[in-house]
Amino acid sequence: MATPRTDPGLDGAVYRADCPSRPILDQIADKWSMMVLAVLEKPRRFNDIKRHLEGVTQRVLTQTLRRLERNGMIERRVLPTSPIGVEYSLTPLGESLREPFGRLYDWTVAHTGEIQDSQRGYDRRLQAGRP
Repeated sequence: MATPRTDPGLDGAVYRADCPSRPILDQIADKWSMMVLAVLEKPRRFNDIKRHLEGVTQRVLTQTLRRLERNGMIERRVLPTSPIGVEYSLTPLGESLREPFGRLYDWTVAHTGEIQDSQRGYDRRLQAGRP
């Protein structure tokens, strides 16, 4: 079993319910946030991001972009165009997540078949009455 990680700046309480890292982790590690960070390898406008993320709704993408901006991961820049446009890009903090998120993505792709096999086996056992 892994040893709990502690950080003196967080009073060594990373597993406590009131740990300030919990809401941050929740906000940056969700599916859409990770995917937005992945498609922002270059600055993009809202509709360009939306086109890259099949299945995301305008509402969810707007919320995700606002959360990432609030957390300092992305920057929103108003473009001097007519009509006014908005462009999103990674901040240095957001850029620092690309490598660990990339490793997580690569792991997910490498193990997708194995995980799906496990899910199917579990579901068969559950249907047979023996989870």
